[in-house]
Amino acid sequence: MKKKGLALVLALALMVVSAVAGTLAWLTATSTTVTNTFTTSDITVKLKETTGEQYKMIPGYELKKDPKAWVVSGSEDCFLFVKLDWANDTYTSGGETKYYLDWAIAEGWQLVPDETNVYFHEVTSSQMSSDDGNTNAFSVLAGNKVTVSGDITKEQMDALNKEGAAKPTLTITAYASQLHKNATDKFTAREAWDNINK
Repeated sequence: MKKKGLALVLALALMVVSAVAGTLAWLTATSTTVTNTFTTSDITVKLKETTGEQYKMIPGYELKKDPKAWVVSGSEDCFLFVKLDWANDTYTSGGETKYYLDWAIAEGWQLVPDETNVYFHEVTSSQMSSDDGNTNAFSVLAGNKVTVSGDITKEQMDALNKEGAAKPTLTITAYASQLHKNATDKFTAREAWDNINK
């Protein structure tokens, strides 16, 4: 009887402890979830010319040449650069060095400080073009032309036609680099050009 009584007392005690413990609760709370998805950004730059790749130099003639550069819509605000590399473009006449071809950079381009052949535009979203460049493309050469020197002689032309002679060339390349270094500050054109070279 003692054992049954002790077991009954222990069972009752456990029931009381369980009942009391079941009524105790800590205050808790959970917020709603916020999930941010971070997308990428990019810049797309294009360069196109419709006039061709081969040009016949005739002294004094203007040759139509219409390279255009643009930033494709959806790109980030940026510096648009064009680099013009001329090669084999000089000849000697009367002891003086002259150029076979004359040209000028189109309006709106600015020379990058400390460069001789790299020009830039600042381009924001309203100045960008569709993928085909039909709107907001920037002409590279003034008047979309180069002019052949009127002083070139037949002998100089013949020298250019000899086998292995290097002909005058113009290579144009377009580049772009982001405009802003952070939410408030812009790069300078010099810094942005240096970023490309890194």
